[in-house]
Amino acid sequence: MTHPFLDLAPLGADRFAAIEDRVARLLSTEQDVVIMQGEALLPLEGAIRAAAGPGTTALNVITGPYGQTFGDWLRDCGATVIDLAVPFHSAVTAGEIRQAFAEHPQIDFVSLVHAEAATGNTNPVAEIGEVVRAHGALFYLDAVASIGAEPVLPDAWGVDLCVIGAQKAMGGPAGVSAVSVSERAWARMAANPKAPRRSYLSLLDWKERWIDGGRRALLHAPAQLEMLALQACVERIETVGPEAVMARHASAAAATRAGAVALGGGLEPYVYEARDAAPVATTLRAPSGLVASELVGRALTADPGVPLAAGGGTLAKEMIRVNHYGAEATPGAVRASLAALGAALSEAGLSVDVEGALRAAEEAWR
Repeated sequence: MTHPFLDLAPLGADRFAAIEDRVARLLSTEQDVVIMQGEALLPLEGAIRAAAGPGTTALNVITGPYGQTFGDWLRDCGATVIDLAVPFHSAVTAGEIRQAFAEHPQIDFVSLVHAEAATGNTNPVAEIGEVVRAHGALFYLDAVASIGAEPVLPDAWGVDLCVIGAQKAMGGPAGVSAVSVSERAWARMAANPKAPRRSYLSLLDWKERWIDGGRRALLHAPAQLEMLALQACVERIETVGPEAVMARHASAAAATRAGAVALGGGLEPYVYEARDAAPVATTLRAPSGLVASELVGRALTADPGVPLAAGGGTLAKEMIRVNHYGAEATPGAVRASLAALGAALSEAGLSVDVEGALRAAEEAWR
């Protein structure tokens, strides 16, 4: 008995290369694009370990937990790391990057997260890219959450290593990811004696055995389901139109923020300024005296299907996250999330205006 998910024909090199080309068009890039056979942590770590080493001085921008992880990897590679930590309720500015360069002119690598889904903020990469380019540093960007929800333009922004994943705004699976690599980045990797080789983490293996070989022979058998799903994600975005997909995510963010403010009960946006808020997730500060994770638990009891989560780690006490990305970037998901939060706050004895919140969300969406 055949099964559509099990009895798949092998995915050949031509098909693999064609999917890479579609991802490159999504990114509007002329850089090499390598599709990695794993969740986005694979190219995120692989790119750092390939491009950074004992001679690297890295400016590591921290606007959420992933920035902290990148700093750990950079130090493990032997790089000298200068952390630029920004409060999670805000975004980094190009001026702060410029000041860091002035204080530490030896910086030759910059690591940044575009949109931090975990903390609900997004950073102005276009402006930052101008500053990084003028300084001459290599620019590494985590665009896993932002791709599909807001513009991601490696060439226009001067990004040398741009990592994306399918599992957020693209609405796909977590098991496949990609990275665009500039010529400068390839040169940095080739000059790094500690860059991984003959390793699942190795980007240089893909460069030397796949790209330089004319993309005729794959390194190993690709994950067919994930590759086909990635192709479907890109096709869907192409069909609907990237601008329409990004507009839907922006509307979801605006509606969630407006609805949460109107809901009352002491709930307020975690990210202070709307311009700094990510389109993939809205983070909210739990009312004083309430634990965010407990409030989310009550909300999920009221409606188990809503895309709500508490913040990770120590943020679980104060942060509520509404994950309106991919299939959840809809008016229905926003309404359901607000209603569930309203029910949880009411159960906790707070006065809320659910109807007012739903009206505010509807107006903001329009």
